[in-house]
Amino acid sequence: CDSLGLYVMNELSGWHGHHETINGKKLVYEMVTRDVNHPCVTWWSNGNEKGWNTELDGEFGKWDLQHRPVVHPQGNFGGYETMHYRSYGETEEYLRGHDIFMPTEFLHGLYDGGAGAGLYDYWELMRKAPRCAGGFIWSLVDEGVVRTDLGGIIDCQGSYAPDGIVGPHHEKEGSYYTIRQVWCPVQVFFTTPFNGQLKVENRYSFLSLNKCLFKYSYLSYSNGETTVIKQGEVNGLNIAPNSEGLLNIPVISTPANALSITAIDPYGKELFTWVYKLSNAKYDATAKADKSVPVVKEGNDSLLYVTAGKCTYSFSRNSGRLNAVNIGSRTIHFTNGPQFVAVRRADRSFDQFYNHDDPQAEKKKTTYTRYEDYGEFAGFLQSKATNDTLVLTANYKLGSFDKAEWRIAPDGGVRLCYTYNFNGVVDLMGVMFDYPESDVQSKRWLGCGPYRVWQNRLQGPQLGIWNNKYNDPIPGESFDYPEFKGYFAGVQWMDLQTKEGTIHRKPCTDKDYVGVYQPRDGRDEMLYTLPQTGISLLQVIPPVRNKVNTTDLIGPSSQPHWVKGTYQGEVSFNFE
Repeated sequence: CDSLGLYVMNELSGWHGHHETINGKKLVYEMVTRDVNHPCVTWWSNGNEKGWNTELDGEFGKWDLQHRPVVHPQGNFGGYETMHYRSYGETEEYLRGHDIFMPTEFLHGLYDGGAGAGLYDYWELMRKAPRCAGGFIWSLVDEGVVRTDLGGIIDCQGSYAPDGIVGPHHEKEGSYYTIRQVWCPVQVFFTTPFNGQLKVENRYSFLSLNKCLFKYSYLSYSNGETTVIKQGEVNGLNIAPNSEGLLNIPVISTPANALSITAIDPYGKELFTWVYKLSNAKYDATAKADKSVPVVKEGNDSLLYVTAGKCTYSFSRNSGRLNAVNIGSRTIHFTNGPQFVAVRRADRSFDQFYNHDDPQAEKKKTTYTRYEDYGEFAGFLQSKATNDTLVLTANYKLGSFDKAEWRIAPDGGVRLCYTYNFNGVVDLMGVMFDYPESDVQSKRWLGCGPYRVWQNRLQGPQLGIWNNKYNDPIPGESFDYPEFKGYFAGVQWMDLQTKEGTIHRKPCTDKDYVGVYQPRDGRDEMLYTLPQTGISLLQVIPPVRNKVNTTDLIGPSSQPHWVKGTYQGEVSFNFE
C-alpha cells in the first residue's frame, strides 16, 4: 500500500466485544510499533464495529509520534462519523453535518448484491462532499473453509461469509469490475458523435495526468471475430489532480464498430479499459440455403403452421404465441412467446411505496410478484410484404399485450415486432419466451460482458464479443464466474447454443436488455427471488439490494420505474 498509494486504516481486533485493557495495551503496542513507519497508515482503529475499548484510545499516541487519528468504527469519535450501512438518504444527511463522514463499512457485498451495486450513486455523492473521507466496502474476499468431511466443498457458513468481490481463490465477481471502473483514478468519457476528443478526469490526489499513457484501438466486429483496424498510443496531458481536460485521439477514415481506450499508470499497469460503440456491427447469422415463398398451412384445431426455407413455425390458435420451430426432423422448443412480463417487488403497494396495509409485507421484501395480463387473443391476420415476406400478426385485446407481428422471410428468418401497454410501478418489464434450461449449452454475444448487469450496476462490463458455457453456480457455495444467467446490456446479437440447435437473436436496439433466465441467489434467498422469465427482451431490469438495505434505500439508480403508455420492440431470429 505504501508503493501503490493506498490509504490504510490499521485496525485493532475486536467485533461487538473488545479486549480487556490489560491485553489491549499489549496489542496496541505491538500493532503500532510494527506499522508506525508505513506512510500508507492514515488512521488507527480501536476495534471493529463497536468492538472498541475507550480505555485504549490514548494508547495509540504513546507509540505514534505523528498522533494519527483514532476512530471508533460504527461510532462517532475524534471528529469522524463512521456509521455502517447507511442508506443513500441517510448518507446525504451525514454529509450535511459537521463531522468528517467515513463509513468504515458500506454496501455489504453478500453474494452478487451490494459492493458494486449502488456504488456509482454513493460515490458521486461522497466524492463531491467536502466533509467525506471515502468509505470501506465490506468486503474483499469470500471467506470459506475447505470441508474435507463434505467432499472438499468450500464452506462459507451460509450467508455469513460470502461477502467479497472476489471468491475464496480470488475468482473475480461482477462487482470487482464495477468497483474497478467507478474507483479508477482516471476517468474517460465518450460523446456521440465522436470527433477525436475524449473528456478525461484526473482523480489522483497528487499525480498529474502527464504521468499516464493512453492506448487506443479501433475495432471491427465481423463474422463473429474482433479485428483491430488501427491502434496507437497518446501521452496524458498535464492535467492537475482533481481536474479535467480533453484527450485527442487520431481519427481514422476506415469505418469502425468500436473504440477501445486503456489508461496505463506511471508503473505500466493497466488502470481500466473502456470500449465505446461507434457503429452497429453486421449481424452474421447464417441465412438458410433453401428459399421459398412462405406457406401458411392450417393444422389441427390448436395449431397454425408457416413454412419458409427449411423452417416450419407453429403457432397456437388459442394464445397466438409461437409453439415451436421445426428444421427438417428437428424441433427447437422455443415456445410460448412473446408474452408480456411485468414485475414489482412484492412488499410494494401498487403506488410504489412500502405496503403498510399488508401485514406480511416485511416478509416479502426479497420476493418479486408478476402482474397478471388479463388480455384475450383476438386472432391472426395474414398479409404479404415486399420480397415475398409473409406478415402474420397475432392481435390481442383488453390487456397489456397488444400485438405480435411476425415478418417471415423466404429463407426462414423472422423479424418480430411487438407492442404492449402498461401503466404502473415495475422493477422488470418486457417480453419473454420459454426454452428448457436443461437443453442450453452455451451463449455467444456482441455486447457488454462478460458479466451480467443490474439496473444499479451497469458499470464494469464493456463492449466486445464474449462467450461462456452454461453454468448454474450456487452463490456462496460454488464460484464459477462469470455466471451464465442474468441480464445483459448493449447486446447487438446473441447466439444461444442448445442440444436442439442454435437460436440466433438480434435485438433491433441495443438499449434494451437481454435476459437469459434469471440470476440465482444463495440457498437462503436473502437478496431476491425473481419470477421465471426464460429468454427475454427487457426494457426494465431490476436493481439488486445488499444484505442490509433494500433497493429503494440505496440511491437513484436503484428505484423502480413508474411506466405509462405504449411500448414497442423488435428482434430478429434465425434458427439452425
